[in-house]
Order: sequence, then structure tokens, then C-alpha cells
Amino acid sequence: MFGLEAQGDWADLSSSRVSLLDPTLSTSTKTDAIGLFTAQFGWAWNAALLYVKGGAAVTDNTFTIFDTLTGIGLASASATRWGGTLGVGFEYGFAPNWSIGAEYDHLWMGTANNSFSIVDPRVAGILNNRISQDVDMFTLRINYRFGGYGYGAPVAARY
Repeated sequence: MFGLEAQGDWADLSSSRVSLLDPTLSTSTKTDAIGLFTAQFGWAWNAALLYVKGGAAVTDNTFTIFDTLTGIGLASASATRWGGTLGVGFEYGFAPNWSIGAEYDHLWMGTANNSFSIVDPRVAGILNNRISQDVDMFTLRINYRFGGYGYGAPVAARY
């Protein structure tokens, strides 16, 4: 089996941490969206499919520096980052037109420098912040295939 896939996901992945250099400052990272553009190679037997996939990945991120005590944002930057992805999945057809599946994907988004647009006396030394990003995704799904039973011929009008 060979296939091409484009996938888009809304996300709400976030983390924050207190600065080691200045504990009055904290940083947060939020990923709002993830996209995958992959090729799939698989092996099918009976009603089961095992596949591997790989290709390009894209994420939409927001980075913020904020006051640890008050939570007030002092500087922020947004970035769309491109990287690579590799994954593996399994799908099983349990009834006519129905299947269940599980998939794991790892995204390597690399390391990027982020430039912030505001100058606060405490933030002045952190205007260029270097952030690395990897994402691990696990997907469970149930699918319904529209059309006739199995892989029959498409419906055609007859005159």
C-alpha cells in the first residue's frame, strides 16, 4: 500500500517555566495548530493494515515572557515552524465500511531563535530566546467509509 496524506489539527499544547537567570520572569510556549504532509507505506492482510509514514510537519506557536508574580505579559513572539515527522500506525476493519485505528507520530521541529518586540528593563537581556521543540502525537480513531460494501465498483448512472 502507498498513499499520500495531508492532516491538520487544532491544538492547545502549552507549557511555562520560571527563568533560571531571573526568577521574577517566566516563559510560556503555546502550540495552536499542527499540520502533517506525509507519504505512507503499508502492508495489508485480511482486514488489517500496518503502515509507516514520514514527511513534513508544521506548527503554529506563540512564545511569551511574563512577570512570574503577576502573570502580566511583557513580550511575545509568534512563529510558524517547519520540521520533519515519522510515524507508525495500525488499522483494522471490524465491520463492513467500519474500521478502528491507532497511530503514533514524532515531530522534529528543531531549534529556533525568537526575537521579541518589546523592551522591558528586565527583559532586555532575553530579547533573543532560543527554543527547541519536539512533539509526540498519539491518535485513536474510528472510521466510516462511505459507499458500497468493501471495495466494490463505484455507482454509475445507466441510461
